[in-house]
Amino acid sequence: MNKILKFLKDWTLPVSMISGILIYLAFANFDFLTPLKPAVHKVDSFLTPALIFAQLLLTFCKVSVGEFRFRRWHLILLVVQLVGGCLAYVALALVNRLLAQGALVCLICPTATAAAVVTAKLGGSAETLITYTLSVNLLAAVAVPILFPLVHNGADIGFVAAFLLILGKVFPLLICPFVLAQILRLVARKIYDWLHRNSGLAFYIWAFALAMVMGKTAKSIVDDSGHFAIVIGLASVSLVLCCAQFLAGKTIGGRYGDRISGGQALGQKNTVLAIWMAYTYLEPITSVAPGAYVLWQNIINSYQLWKRNRRTNH
Repeated sequence: MNKILKFLKDWTLPVSMISGILIYLAFANFDFLTPLKPAVHKVDSFLTPALIFAQLLLTFCKVSVGEFRFRRWHLILLVVQLVGGCLAYVALALVNRLLAQGALVCLICPTATAAAVVTAKLGGSAETLITYTLSVNLLAAVAVPILFPLVHNGADIGFVAAFLLILGKVFPLLICPFVLAQILRLVARKIYDWLHRNSGLAFYIWAFALAMVMGKTAKSIVDDSGHFAIVIGLASVSLVLCCAQFLAGKTIGGRYGDRISGGQALGQKNTVLAIWMAYTYLEPITSVAPGAYVLWQNIINSYQLWKRNRRTNH
């Protein structure tokens, strides 16, 4: 059993991604599972946001408000994400609207909940990273409801209606976990301490949520199988943006003595959230971009960890 658990922990990314794809293929190809589809869809509609909420709650229970330190490079990275997302959309929209939407999602998406853990392992500041995570979640909670209706209005509803619809779902999802964490710290200390001690559960919640959203991404690819060039284009765009964001974050953070934290803050994304947002509020096929981003950012993180371990051991 211990060997199985170790294997699953060491290979969480491929296991989660493959599991999600296999689950989708099972429902797509086995007729006896067809009656379950409506129930699965209903469960998924609230389960994925609930899992994202739980990840953020566990992350924000790691530190108290007094430990938050807003730095100048935080503001610069926030501007880079917002302005960069808009500029990338405008530029790519001249080529292809779907590629532009995929780029916007990859840029505007908040920092991953696991970024603080990776940052600490690389020798950076987990505290400043968590401060940025909170800040960028606030930015996304406001920017996403404004930008997404402007770039895609598939429901044929007005901007105000689309804005309020997305705001009502995204804002509480990204901000309420922080508010709840602080309330628990003040009025339910035992629960807060338990969440703090077990913050590692966020890793397994992320793995489960990743399997679910990868199933959606697989469905998008199959449904748009005639647009193979778009799929390759979205994956390529996400690769370029992933490398560019890690590089920009390291460069900006480095100027303020926080090179590692800056790179992880800008480069490591909450891809579960990104895939969910793309699939739910944009063209579903655009979820391929954050879906591929999962792979690119984990390759970069794996290389960084290997490089640091090699340097430490020598």
